[in-house]
Amino acid sequence: MTSLSEDGDHGGPTTEPHPLVCARCGTPSAGPQPVTWTCSVENGVRQYFCDHCSREHLRAIEGRLDSASW
Repeated sequence: MTSLSEDGDHGGPTTEPHPLVCARCGTPSAGPQPVTWTCSVENGVRQYFCDHCSREHLRAIEGRLDSASW
């Protein structure tokens, strides 16, 4: 029978959340994952877009166009 260690450390890497960067304009986020940013998965890659780029290209996002078509 296997039991978990008492200290709660499972040996996994501990990484600090890092700020995101807008895939369109390169703007860094103020925090780890802003709620006003848009997340898109294109060709299996997760991309984040700042609120300004998201608003500017809203129709293309709603039309499910890849960001390369914007």
